[in-house]
Amino acid sequence: MAILAASTMAQVKISAEPTRVRVEIDGKPYTDFFFYGGEAMKPFLWPLRAASGTMVTRAFPLESPPGEPHDHPHHRGLWFAHDNVNGIDFWNNETSYASPPPRGRITVDKISNVKNGSHDGSFTATLSWRDPFSNKVLDETRVFHFASRPKLRIVDLDITLTAAAKVIFGDSKDGSLGIRLAPALQEDKAVKTKGQPTWTIPGPPGVIVNADGLEHEKDAWGKASNWVDYHGEIDGEKVGIAILDHPANSRRARWHVRAYGLFAANPFGFGTFTNKKSDDGSVHLEPGGSLHFRYRVIVHEGDAKSAGIAKLWSEFAK
Repeated sequence: MAILAASTMAQVKISAEPTRVRVEIDGKPYTDFFFYGGEAMKPFLWPLRAASGTMVTRAFPLESPPGEPHDHPHHRGLWFAHDNVNGIDFWNNETSYASPPPRGRITVDKISNVKNGSHDGSFTATLSWRDPFSNKVLDETRVFHFASRPKLRIVDLDITLTAAAKVIFGDSKDGSLGIRLAPALQEDKAVKTKGQPTWTIPGPPGVIVNADGLEHEKDAWGKASNWVDYHGEIDGEKVGIAILDHPANSRRARWHVRAYGLFAANPFGFGTFTNKKSDDGSVHLEPGGSLHFRYRVIVHEGDAKSAGIAKLWSEFAK
């Protein structure tokens, strides 16, 4: 893998290393883009923080603080993948997981175009999606842009997927831009672990709300909407995170957003959410065909209304 790095003093500083890309804001760690392998078979950003420094993503499995659930170890920070690409699972794909289904790996081939700035920074990752026999299924270019604002932390992802062979993205729920939130933000504060008694995460429950005013998992899950916000309290601090779905995307997202803290924008799910066989959300690409997606992730103070998420989406959509 080649790494092309830039080094300048800046408020948003990005440093490319052999196993990760480090992002600092105002001299403090903000997040790392991990691609070192190990148990993880796809790269991910971890953690995400608010402007205050509060971590809004779950620590597990990179760390195991007291009181954190240990379910779904493939839910690491923020990631992009899908569980059915030519029948290959790129989502539920830790190395320790038994097959079937066949589990693919997403590898980073190059980090380039590293840019630092007074309020913004960016880099480009070139990736390969490979089947269990290391045959390439997809080429991906993923551009990350990080913005520091007084009360916001913003991550933009500009993603282009190009078919290396004939590709079918299956209509399924586990996709595609995913985030696993800190337990304190969960709507469901009751944690059930197999063989253990149920315990409750302290603090008020979080709230899921979408651009159309639908609240909570029961109403927002599987629906199409311009954006979804998930907010609550962490140690008394009111904080939230929103994902914005750009209107020019190749496919608009439906939202695989769960009360236990999974938060995902899924452009390939349709019938899996409506439970109608006639609603086929699969996408077919011939070799060389491509898809383009843009998402904005905003970590903010307060709730969706006080953070002005609707206005921020309008600005993003222009």
